[in-house]
Amino acid sequence: MTISVGDKLPETSFTIMGADGPTARDSKDIFDGKTVVLFAVPGAFTPTCHSTHLPGFLDNIEAFKAKGVDEIACTAINDVFVMDAWGKSLNTGDKITLLADGAGSFAKATGLDLDLDEAGLGLRSKRYAMLVVDGTIKALNIEDNASIAEQSSAQTLLDAL
Repeated sequence: MTISVGDKLPETSFTIMGADGPTARDSKDIFDGKTVVLFAVPGAFTPTCHSTHLPGFLDNIEAFKAKGVDEIACTAINDVFVMDAWGKSLNTGDKITLLADGAGSFAKATGLDLDLDEAGLGLRSKRYAMLVVDGTIKALNIEDNASIAEQSSAQTLLDAL
């Protein structure tokens, strides 16, 4: 069952690249007591994710901050090394937190996982963007077609805030 507006996010953990290498980051640490924009991509370095989706959030960081957002995070079912290389290639620095969901635990727990076995891509995340306030989903925009980023774009979420 897919989560929806009003639901609390499940407790899980992600992996981020820390100064000393891969580090676990608990979902409570990310979402509790904060206003967070979380968006998901089917895969780092894939065409729409790399050229449109993540750059849209990177370009709108100040606009989100002006609306009270504390953190912007991106998740994908990729390992932490791929997520780190992707962030470096797009110069995300500390502006966007890249959350590796390597085994798809978060995607499965939220019902936002996507089976792309037939395309040779395996388990992926649906493309979406959400606003989370103190661990509760306040807005959730899920794409019907994972190859486009319209409903889940930074601008669409900004317009809804």
